[in-house]
Amino acid sequence: MSQYRASLPIAGQTSFAPEARRHPTEDIESALRSDVARAGSDTVGVWIVRLLDFPPSASMLVPTVDLNQRQTLILAILELFLGRWLNRHVGRLRDWNIPEPVTGGLVASLVFGLVWIALDVQVTFTMDARDILLIVFFTTIGLSANVRLLAAGGRMLAILTLVAVVNLALQTGLGVALATLMGANVAMGVLGGSVGLSGGHGTAIAWAPTLAEKFGLPNAMEIGIAAATFGLVAGGILGGPLGRYLIRRHHLKPAGDAHTSVGFTYAEEARLKLDVDGMLNTLLVIAIAVGIGTHLNALGAGLGLRLPQFVTALFAGIVLANTVPHLFPKLPWPTGTAPLALVADLALGLFLAMSLMSLQLWTLLDVAGPLLVILAAQAVIGWGLMVLVVYRLLGRGYDAAVSTAGYFGLALGATPTAVAVMTAITKVHGASPRSFIVVPLVGAFFVDIANAVTIQTFVGWLAR
Repeated sequence: MSQYRASLPIAGQTSFAPEARRHPTEDIESALRSDVARAGSDTVGVWIVRLLDFPPSASMLVPTVDLNQRQTLILAILELFLGRWLNRHVGRLRDWNIPEPVTGGLVASLVFGLVWIALDVQVTFTMDARDILLIVFFTTIGLSANVRLLAAGGRMLAILTLVAVVNLALQTGLGVALATLMGANVAMGVLGGSVGLSGGHGTAIAWAPTLAEKFGLPNAMEIGIAAATFGLVAGGILGGPLGRYLIRRHHLKPAGDAHTSVGFTYAEEARLKLDVDGMLNTLLVIAIAVGIGTHLNALGAGLGLRLPQFVTALFAGIVLANTVPHLFPKLPWPTGTAPLALVADLALGLFLAMSLMSLQLWTLLDVAGPLLVILAAQAVIGWGLMVLVVYRLLGRGYDAAVSTAGYFGLALGATPTAVAVMTAITKVHGASPRSFIVVPLVGAFFVDIANAVTIQTFVGWLAR
């Protein structure tokens, strides 16, 4: 039911009489939740403390329609159906490897944007299940890993990690350089660099107050959220075509007959068979791995090492997948099975559908002038770097093409976007198990840590 409320992080459902329409990018709660898993609990806490220093004003009141968890989940499932239907009937979408959740999620986000513009009402969602889906998805990625794949991907992992670290500096440096050339505030360049792109919404929200204070950019929050939204959309749309270009340009094909790590090829879907015992075994192992990951997370927090829970779930899955089958060789194990691939596909699809439908695409209406130039340049130059440099560094083969396309989705958007891009590619062209180990590991373990150092370095240098 439509109501008016104050939009503050972790706020209650306090109702107010309508006084004024606020700018949509001030809906900090939705933006914060959209990347809370990547941002980490410390970021959330710092941001809440900052906001509680200021009482809500009339400009922060907004008419909203709040959807509960059941309604949110129903919409996400309908979006997946819509995305699958559109990709099946609009040949270009499948040919260009556009992920099904991206197709359905963006259509839903556009609809909710039109509701905001036409009816002056904002739709908000309950995202608790989304965070659980993210943990389940990364657990399935860990359970899909084995020693052979980890060893085979060692060189690629090291190279892509180095590429990612260098690219963080390139993104921020490009943003600052363009902002300076156009006479804009340099903080806009930082937000349009690794803060909003590789960092995403959580990083943009965490750094916006600091950048606003140090560089006198009062609308830093709006700029950061707009940049992160642009990156998430661009990564989901451009990553697939990049993979298609590399595969066709170099006439690439997958080696061997490995099964896809997430979902199935379109040819396999038509003859897919599942059994109850296999599904129950998969769900049991996932639940155990998630539980172990939760305890590891608590143990790390007690030692002062704070990590997002999906990272420890990923680690728990890797450990289990590489120990239990060797200790108990007769025990049924889900690695490489259809039930595990199906659960991974559904968890990723529903997570992305929820994330994309909650995007405030209308914030992109404010992307004009210098910020638009910066973001467009990031996408174009990033594409060129992927084709001319990254693909070659990763070895030039089919796995290199899939990993390059996935990393492009990561560099602009987020790790789930990267995996969705690779899933869309492998559904058409065939499996690439090594890519599904390397890219998620880079996104989960290395990018956020390196990005924090990169941002701090640039901010300290520019503030002198």
